[in-house]
Amino acid sequence: MNTFHHFLFGIYPYICLAIFLFGSLVRFEREQYSWKSDSSQLLYDGQLRLGNICFHVGILAVFGGHLVGLLTPLAFWDAIGISHGAKQIFAMLMGGIFGSLAMFGLVLLIQRRFKVDRISANSTWRDKLLLIWIAITLGLGLCTIFVSMGHTDGHEMVKFMHWAQHIVTFRGEAPDFIEDVNFLFKCHIFMGMTFFAIFPFTRMVHVWSGFGALAYIPRAWQLVRRR
Repeated sequence: MNTFHHFLFGIYPYICLAIFLFGSLVRFEREQYSWKSDSSQLLYDGQLRLGNICFHVGILAVFGGHLVGLLTPLAFWDAIGISHGAKQIFAMLMGGIFGSLAMFGLVLLIQRRFKVDRISANSTWRDKLLLIWIAITLGLGLCTIFVSMGHTDGHEMVKFMHWAQHIVTFRGEAPDFIEDVNFLFKCHIFMGMTFFAIFPFTRMVHVWSGFGALAYIPRAWQLVRRR
């Protein structure tokens, strides 16, 4: 098997994951004042609400779909009677809808970030790189839908499931499963993995705070009494 392919899809995922986890921890420990989303609403409010809602709803649905679709064991889908072909068609449909929604919102956010002078002047190169990186990753993902239309039996999808599940269970033969898949899929996977590597160095760290907010749900009511 090609050595570069083995590195890219067998070793590189762990490098990205290590940077993602330890980089986030180090930034929280050393640069807590930079741990924020840096909202630009005060600089210019136009298109922010629509862009934010579309992007966040779409991207969260896409991420959740990838997580569940790739990491759920095949035995589970077989046990509940869902064929590989049906699962792939459903994934293509939902991915197309929510991916397009996320892309629409992202285009609005990119337009604000690059075209509005006040926002552009107050943006770092990392802010702009992040938006472009997500846009390319999303675009590649949407393009793979057209490739998948040529084989809706679910056979190709199963390869990605095996790859992802072998990666998270630390089995070295993971790269073998996707060695012969279409180049677009490989590009999409590379961009997605690298996103986790650049995550700790961008405003995306505020996502961790979103998970932390879940701790407030079971918290007891705060009693406030009048004097």
